[in-house]
Amino acid sequence: MRLFNQSKKVAAVHDLSGVGHVSLMAVIPILSSMGIQVCPLPTAVLSTHTQYPEYTFLDLTDEMRRMTECWKHLDFTFDAFYTGYLGSPAQVQIVEDLIEHFKRPDDLVVVDPVLGDNGRLYKGFGEEMILEMRRLIRRADVITPNITEVFLLLDRPQPEEALSDECLKELLKALSDQGPEIVIATSVPVTDNPHMTSVYAYNRRGDRYWKVTCPYLPAHYPGTGDSFTSVITGSLMQGDSLPIALDRATQFILQGIRATFGYEYNNMDGIMLEKVLHNLDMPIQSCSYELLE
Repeated sequence: MRLFNQSKKVAAVHDLSGVGHVSLMAVIPILSSMGIQVCPLPTAVLSTHTQYPEYTFLDLTDEMRRMTECWKHLDFTFDAFYTGYLGSPAQVQIVEDLIEHFKRPDDLVVVDPVLGDNGRLYKGFGEEMILEMRRLIRRADVITPNITEVFLLLDRPQPEEALSDECLKELLKALSDQGPEIVIATSVPVTDNPHMTSVYAYNRRGDRYWKVTCPYLPAHYPGTGDSFTSVITGSLMQGDSLPIALDRATQFILQGIRATFGYEYNNMDGIMLEKVLHNLDMPIQSCSYELLE
């Protein structure tokens, strides 16, 4: 009789900040709480995340190459590959090599294509980075762009007016046609209601579109995107359906913001994950997803 190791492992390619619940400081506790072993491949080490007015930055591009070579020699295997902020086109190429070498047919590839927000590219990114990210998403099973990144990946200008459900369905289908089976668009404003925000998703398997709408609280917490995609990754690895994964991730972020909102607390540190990690073991309280026809 052959016994199989039931512990799943994810190779997580993100940066590490000394202060702030962002990147690996969100990815590791969330996925660990969901029973998944995180194997970090850090892209950089920072004193704080980059939204602070001052920070130190140690680029680990060369070390990423050495680490992946070591993993190859040790013949490691992973059940999923999950990438977030990548600091340069060279790092994107390292990730492509990682996936090319290690991915088995049933392994999951999740790419959060971090490029920009609020209609603008992040500082230090240019056209080459956009082109590399377009290549990387072709290897992904799941991508989680915000609405700005949707338009950057499609090389389309982002309109100022609110987007209809039909328009968003077309955008998600166009991105899925580039490779990923599942496309999840976050931070989508709700027409005529600034107090709500939506997440849209498309699953090519079954050709279905999903939407989750939740309250928008007037507070900015860095790292919520990292936390959202981490819950999505963990849920799919646990066998949840896409709409259930969307509900779990959306409700977790909403719980985290509400738990943090009432404290005398520096918002720059991100949501207080320690207050809500235990919720990941609880069943969904109520389903808020809807199927778009």
